[in-house]
Amino acid sequence: MPCELRAIEADICQLKVDAIVNAANNSLLGGGGVDGAIHRAAGPALLEFCRGLQGCATGDAKVSPGFALPAQYVLHTVGPVWHGGDQGEADKLASCYRRCIEEAKALELATLAFPAISCGVYGYPHDQACAIAVASLREALLEPRSLRQIFLVAFSPEMLAHWQRALALG
Repeated sequence: MPCELRAIEADICQLKVDAIVNAANNSLLGGGGVDGAIHRAAGPALLEFCRGLQGCATGDAKVSPGFALPAQYVLHTVGPVWHGGDQGEADKLASCYRRCIEEAKALELATLAFPAISCGVYGYPHDQACAIAVASLREALLEPRSLRQIFLVAFSPEMLAHWQRALALG
């Protein structure tokens, strides 16, 4: 059965899925936006666990337990900062989605939720980021795996529209 990609407007911290993706910074020690919200919702144990991960490179992903979150796991990935699009940002962003799918496959997850990686303070243009995300996910999902449903989580009606356009075009 193929994996369903579905755009929703929701608080990613409240979703009852196997794992949520955290758009983290390189330190993995919390920050603003979705990163700060996930750390607050998961509780102090997440910060303690992440200290032991010793950071994460841009385009990579690392796994932690979900602690106080409804999700069993958090997949922390570090998206690129937008510098105009000519410094490898698209490849690094695509790598975030691919690495998260690899980690989800290794954990045999069925449900996963992604925020719009790099679309907050990192300044990635939303339409481009969503198109890269959808294309990367569809490519990564070509081989059979346990994933059954992926939620593309929007933090606003405008972001939801970007996700929906990317799904329609991709």
